[in-house]
Amino acid sequence: MKKLFLIMTVSALLGACAGNDMPVAQLPEIDTTNPLLAEWNTPHATPPFDKIEISHYEPAFETAIAVSRAEVEAIVNNPAKPSFGNTIVALEKQGALLNRIASVFFNLNQCNTSKEMQDIAIKVQPKLTELSNDISLNPALFARVKAVYENPSIFLSKEDKKLLEDTYKSFVRSGANLADEEKELYRQYSSELSQLTLKFGQNSLAANNAFSLNIKSAKQVEELPDFVKEGLAMEAKARGEKGWTVTLKAPSYVPFVTYSSQRDLKEKLYRARNSCALGGKFDNTENIRKITDLRLKIANLLGYERYSDYVLDNRMAEKTDAVNSFLAELLAATKEYADKDCKTINDYAASLGFEGELQSWDWAYYSEKYKNEKYAVSDEAVKPYLELENVKQAVFMLAGKLYGLQFKPAEGVAVYHPDVTVYEVTEASGEHLAMLYLDFFPRDSKRAGAWMTEFRGAEGDIRPLVSLVMNFTKPTESTPSLLTFDEFTTFLHEFGHACHGMLAKGKYESLNGTNVYRDFVELPSQILENWAYEKEYLDLWAKHYQTGETMPAELIEKLIAAKNYLAAYANVRQISFGMTDMAWHTLTAPYEGDVAEFEKKAMAPTQLLPLVEGTAMSPSFNHIFSGGYAAGYYGYKWAEVLAADGYSLFQEKGIFDKATASKFRKLLQSGGTEHPMKLYVDFRGHKPQTKALIDQMGLK
Repeated sequence: MKKLFLIMTVSALLGACAGNDMPVAQLPEIDTTNPLLAEWNTPHATPPFDKIEISHYEPAFETAIAVSRAEVEAIVNNPAKPSFGNTIVALEKQGALLNRIASVFFNLNQCNTSKEMQDIAIKVQPKLTELSNDISLNPALFARVKAVYENPSIFLSKEDKKLLEDTYKSFVRSGANLADEEKELYRQYSSELSQLTLKFGQNSLAANNAFSLNIKSAKQVEELPDFVKEGLAMEAKARGEKGWTVTLKAPSYVPFVTYSSQRDLKEKLYRARNSCALGGKFDNTENIRKITDLRLKIANLLGYERYSDYVLDNRMAEKTDAVNSFLAELLAATKEYADKDCKTINDYAASLGFEGELQSWDWAYYSEKYKNEKYAVSDEAVKPYLELENVKQAVFMLAGKLYGLQFKPAEGVAVYHPDVTVYEVTEASGEHLAMLYLDFFPRDSKRAGAWMTEFRGAEGDIRPLVSLVMNFTKPTESTPSLLTFDEFTTFLHEFGHACHGMLAKGKYESLNGTNVYRDFVELPSQILENWAYEKEYLDLWAKHYQTGETMPAELIEKLIAAKNYLAAYANVRQISFGMTDMAWHTLTAPYEGDVAEFEKKAMAPTQLLPLVEGTAMSPSFNHIFSGGYAAGYYGYKWAEVLAADGYSLFQEKGIFDKATASKFRKLLQSGGTEHPMKLYVDFRGHKPQTKALIDQMGLK
């Protein structure tokens, strides 16, 4: 959710600062015929996507970088004594133009990219890194920041004090206290790192797109549900192929391996998906070795033994040992039950005539059949009640019931792709709150997964432009988009992030919305998933897309009963990702060995299904090698504990209880203005405990 470029978060023009001692920048001439440089930072303005062309990006970046440099120089050369306003607030607001352009470019580079955009990213990223370093390593600028930090005004508000603390700490964490020779090394390492992480993501996307499996035999797809066959046929048609085509994108891959009994085809798909960027044309293994080495070098420069120590110094968990203990505690409490989950599915498969031990490519098929037999609930049974348009309105309704929010289609707002729709979000009073962009369906120009981001964050009267990007099941020629239950919970998850962004109320963008500790940011998303299992909520809207029949009570009961189906297995699998992340980022020396072997060793304590040689997830683990989750993937489990404990208050008071929702809204509105543990305790009344999550799993 954080910005994908390496500059300070800023959000308004320098002239917006109050005070007669504010720096005045001598700005270069700005070509306002370039739509990226035109003004759209007013409270209701939106990006001019319909006017932006590829050719606009590079000149816009060049101008915006020059503007940012001029603004920084004005702060440094201000003859007035350093103050909170003329230094800290001025720094917060410098670079607004660059931030605006980079938000558009790097977000679109994730969801609507092209070869041209990827080439621009490679050229622009070093310039952004250089600018970031020039700011954070500027001794005169840091001297002003340090002067204010050491002699703060007694009149600063709580929010002002947090901005001051974060600004000073950001400089220190970016090398401001280093000796000159060390600063040059920091510049070198951070520049190389920014290029490598960008390349890692590009390789991962390219490798994912490079594989497809075309099936020409009708016999090999005859067992598949109609919605799966239609989707695969549409994919084949779009590619100019006959028959049915499976890709590695989730809406194609997952239904096929779930419903097909063709083990040879599923093995081929599994191996392709789980060896993505492991060798071959788009190999990421050397990138991993270089990325982890550079991160270690940066950490060492800044006085930390391991990169994880550096990262966690700015997280709720605080220490590497605390994270390792947390993951070990969860693993110890659930591994026995996860092994039982595996034995249950293995025994079930054997009862159907399967011989030998289940492999990873068999798991989805037999676990789905078992779930359907035991709980009589399958994706095929649930999907007709989860028509996308209806689900969307239901998610909006939930935000209305909890927070009083209203959503209406935004007419005349430009979008970056025909699939995208935009909604204006208002308070119950009609007050404008945010714009929400929705981008639901997969395409080759979009990376895998689902995420929330912003084209602009909130800052006082400047309201946020929030975007939700998904890879949901596309409509077919005969049916609308019908979501799986997992896709429905994914929608709720990402919408929780959106609420965090849309409800932001603070003065400073860098302290607003999702600009919080990474191991806290998943609380708003994970807690919202709980409503997917509430009959009181589902009864209000879940209707069959053809008959209008309300989802039967017995189906809802089965969904609730199945909530913890394979919960221990899923928990241990998620822990394995966190442990792999920590293994890579607790290195104390460069790693020169085999990437797959390293991952194999890291995941060994969590191993549930047989190892598959020639596969590894690390080369396509975008979260930690090209996203913001390095030494932070544990945060998903950490936030699950917060969410389990927090949701119990809604269960106690009522899932639509206004008073409880109001308290949680206050947490969302507060963003990063206070320590997250204080915000959580203010909401819940006590600190969270791991037991809450374990109890929620219902392990017996």
